[in-house]
Amino acid sequence: MSPVSIRPVRPADIAAVTRIYAHAVQHGTASFELEPPDLKEMTRRLEALNAGGFPYLVADAGSEIVGYAYAGPYRARPAYRYSVEDSVYIAPNAQRRGLGRLLLDQLIVESEARGYRQMIAVIGDSAQHASIALHAALGFRMIGTLEAVGWKFGRWLDSVLMQRPLGQGTDGKPALSSGTSNRRY
Repeated sequence: MSPVSIRPVRPADIAAVTRIYAHAVQHGTASFELEPPDLKEMTRRLEALNAGGFPYLVADAGSEIVGYAYAGPYRARPAYRYSVEDSVYIAPNAQRRGLGRLLLDQLIVESEARGYRQMIAVIGDSAQHASIALHAALGFRMIGTLEAVGWKFGRWLDSVLMQRPLGQGTDGKPALSSGTSNRRY
């Protein structure tokens, strides 16, 4: 694999992002979606995150997008505006090479720079040991497990919740940054 750079997503990347996510939906339990969204829907999601000022990154290995990560709203109500939920997906042929760590580490930096104070990981399936270990290695702590809340592939799946403070965390009153001031509720 070529050297990897982590950079902001570009509109031209969305087809590769759509393919990576489709594989995760069809073959994995990280997402509880049952049918992969098409290119139009993934473009709409990207535009909504960009309009909200959220960070969206890709792992670029030369001419190939091999992973992506973004932070999005944890919940839609205004009191949650300083908390984000992270998502990280790696192409099947690029897994187990440290790309998830590179992406999540930079996503944390970008989220802190935008003034967010908490990052929540909602990990589909308690058997996602690699994702749980990745989050723990980057300072997330276990909050809890919602047992048997999803039904996929003919079985019940848990959701694991992990949390990490960003920037000043809960110290002091938050200040709006350019990223959070654009959020609409």
